[in-house]
Amino acid sequence: MKLAIISDSHDNLINLEKFLNWANNNQIDQIIHCGDLCAPGTLKNVLSPKFLGKIHLIHGNVSDREFLDKVAAGLPNIKFYGDQGEIEIDGKKIGFVHRPEEAKTLINQRKYDFIFYGHTHQPWEEKIGQTRLFNPGTLAGMFYKATFAVYDSEKDTVELKILEQINL
Repeated sequence: MKLAIISDSHDNLINLEKFLNWANNNQIDQIIHCGDLCAPGTLKNVLSPKFLGKIHLIHGNVSDREFLDKVAAGLPNIKFYGDQGEIEIDGKKIGFVHRPEEAKTLINQRKYDFIFYGHTHQPWEEKIGQTRLFNPGTLAGMFYKATFAVYDSEKDTVELKILEQINL
């Protein structure tokens, strides 16, 4: 199973569509979006119809929470979690939040193999205890290059991808 992790797309439609084309051509099964998608229309008109797999979505700090909730409820491939989400893939527990402070709180629960977060726009990786903590960076390319991450459950690896370097 391949899981793509994105964050802070901030309605950059060009980058989002390039990423979605890559995801569809590279056997990505599911996507986690760690917040700051921004406009609900981006969810309804771009993200949901252009990727048919399951999309796990949480709020960021610049999203219209109420409207995003309503739009997500009407889309069959979107699972909306609110401020934090949790899934299990091939026996690995994965938590995801938007802010790094929230990620540190999840680490203290000692139940996750992976925790993904966003907000800072800076890719980051570290291991705390048995938990691997990752920030996939910003898909929008704000302040840093546009990046995302891919978790391959068969290899148990997470790889950072730089959007400008991917081949379609």
